[in-house]
Amino acid sequence: MRVLISGAGIAGPALAFWLHRAGADVTVVERTAAPRPGGHAVDVRGVARVVVDRMGLRERIRAHQVDERGFALVSASGRRLAEVPATAFGGEGIVAEIEIARGDLARILLEATPGADYRFGDRITAIDDGSVTFASGGTERFDVIVGADGVHSGTRRLVFGPDDRFVRYLGGYTSYFTVGDPGDLDHWLLMYTATGGRGAYLRPENGGTAKASLSFLHPEPSFDRLPRAEAERLIAAKLAGAGWRVPELLAAMPAAPDFYFDSLNQVRVDRWWRGRVALLGDAGYCGSPLAGLGTSMSLVGAYVLAGELAGATDPEQAFAAYQGAMADYVETGLQLPPGGIRMAAPRSRAMIGIRILAMRMMTRWPSRQIAEAQFGKAEAITLRDYPALTGQRR
Repeated sequence: MRVLISGAGIAGPALAFWLHRAGADVTVVERTAAPRPGGHAVDVRGVARVVVDRMGLRERIRAHQVDERGFALVSASGRRLAEVPATAFGGEGIVAEIEIARGDLARILLEATPGADYRFGDRITAIDDGSVTFASGGTERFDVIVGADGVHSGTRRLVFGPDDRFVRYLGGYTSYFTVGDPGDLDHWLLMYTATGGRGAYLRPENGGTAKASLSFLHPEPSFDRLPRAEAERLIAAKLAGAGWRVPELLAAMPAAPDFYFDSLNQVRVDRWWRGRVALLGDAGYCGSPLAGLGTSMSLVGAYVLAGELAGATDPEQAFAAYQGAMADYVETGLQLPPGGIRMAAPRSRAMIGIRILAMRMMTRWPSRQIAEAQFGKAEAITLRDYPALTGQRR
């Protein structure tokens, strides 16, 4: 089986890992010239931990995990207004997770798939059944094509239709970039909210750096695909006068090697395949960073899709089985937390006060019930043992 995967982020290399193990000839095409460094912290949560165990990568991932001991809302002066320690929900068990920088996880997955043919700096420009044309000019034939190329998937546009059929704008924009560790985070994520739906956070990382994020609400998707310089000017204008450490973060932003800016979106696709082409991860189902399960759904989806393909003679039957196995898990993973983006980025002082109160109450209510409500969806699938992937009997 010859498989082409578009996207070398998380979902693509994870799928390449399993398909190569099953004996497939795997090519991964990625439009960026090299693997993208940095990125915000992501969670390997719930059944996704079982997947990385089966990959044999859990200890390697744990060696690079972020030591984050909780998160806190802070005032403009830096006073902590509400704190939620990482142990608030009982530590292990239903909320147990491995937190790691997205770039570190992507690198680990890439290093774990030396048998795949990675082609950076190229992309798919046309798909005709199994015949694929690349921007570099070549045309090749594949048995299966998988779009694992994110929210703005080019594969999805070519085969399934325009973005506005599947991508739902949630009402805001966010940026991520690396800064020097200010020295006083003490392994805590600090979050600040200013009126007008503006927000900032600083998150601890390994190696003397921290991840900064600056975000703002906006009623329409008006700023997609901006050049970096324009995006930085926009963020500076939107966050002007916000307070806290925002001026320092704005000053550090131009020097960051890994600046990222995008709208906050959900992706919902009714059927995840058309002919020989299937969608994986954010390209087919994305709850946005607010939902918190994107990386886990990508890892689990890669395992299930590879398992179904390895055991089938007809790709479409495998795709249908993949969606059938994943449907309930994905549906729960797309659910936004109560209040959605309006609670995450409140506009008024009154709503900011409600958010502070809600965070304070999180550590006072019965922790198990909150854990199940907030994180139980991470366990909402039972993984099959696919013999071609694990060597185990059903």
